[in-house]
Amino acid sequence: MYSLILYLLAIVSAAVSFRADQEKTRQAFRVSVRSLVKVAPTMLGIVGVVGLLLALVPPHWISTYLGEKAGFVGTIAAAVIGAVTLIPGLVAFPLAGSIYAQGASTMTVAAFITTLTMVGFVTAPTEIEQLGKKMTIWRNSLSFVFALVIAVLMEVILP
Repeated sequence: MYSLILYLLAIVSAAVSFRADQEKTRQAFRVSVRSLVKVAPTMLGIVGVVGLLLALVPPHWISTYLGEKAGFVGTIAAAVIGAVTLIPGLVAFPLAGSIYAQGASTMTVAAFITTLTMVGFVTAPTEIEQLGKKMTIWRNSLSFVFALVIAVLMEVILP
C-alpha cells in the first residue's frame, strides 16, 4: 500500500511538472534515466550479494543465533562482526533488512549496522596514522560501547 501511494505521488508530480514546463520535465527524465543506468550494475550486484548470503545462511540459523533466543550474546556477536567488516552501506542496509526479515532481532540488527558504521577495526591502521594510537583506541572503544547502547535502545523503541 505504501509503495502504491509513493508511485501515485510520483506520477501526479510528474504530470504537474510536465504541464508546467515540458522541456524541463523531459530533461529531468533524461538525467534520471542516465543516473539509473549508472546505478543499475551496483544495485544488481547488491541484490546478488544479499541473495547469495541469504542462500548460504539458512533462516533457522539466523533466528537461532541472531534472533530473540540468542539474547545479548547474539547482539555482541553481530556487533563484533559489524566492527571487523568493511561493507558499504549500500550492501549493509539491504542485508540487515533481509536478516531482520529472516528472524534476527531488532537489537542484533541495530548492533550490526551501528558498529559497521561507527567502529573501524579494518581502517584502524590508517586512523592511527592520522589521529594517533590512543585516540583511535578510545574512539573505537567508545563507539563500540555506544553502538551496544543504541542497539538496546532500538530494541526498547522498536520491539
